[in-house]
Amino acid sequence: MAEKRTYEVVFIIDPDANDDEVMRLSESLQKIITSQDGTVTKTEMMGRRQLAYEIKHKKEGIYVLLETEGSGREIAELERRMRVNDRILRYITVRVDEDRRRADKFKDRRTRKAAKKANKNKPRDKESKAQPEFEDEAA
Repeated sequence: MAEKRTYEVVFIIDPDANDDEVMRLSESLQKIITSQDGTVTKTEMMGRRQLAYEIKHKKEGIYVLLETEGSGREIAELERRMRVNDRILRYITVRVDEDRRRADKFKDRRTRKAAKKANKNKPRDKESKAQPEFEDEAA
């Protein structure tokens, strides 16, 4: 099997949907992911928010975030199902594993630079500040 990739899927549900319907829709989408050998690592109900622009004469929507891991095959099926669902106004899927790996790399580089700078600016101990021995012998 190919390496596991991490995706964030955000979808906007019609604001006329009640809480039970939102939960059922979210759970059915999670089942699609798990049936395709993917895993859902995080689910976040972001709640009712105002849209940036009207979609199907709606000015607000219910936002839901799913963080998933898988090969990508489950994302294709998930998007196909969301495309035909009338209750989902919009959706977007973003692959985030490369971005997180890059961010971790920069974070490690920053911590190494900070440690190097701290060692460079560190005051020396008393022995290194003392005058060399050859000056004492000359006196």
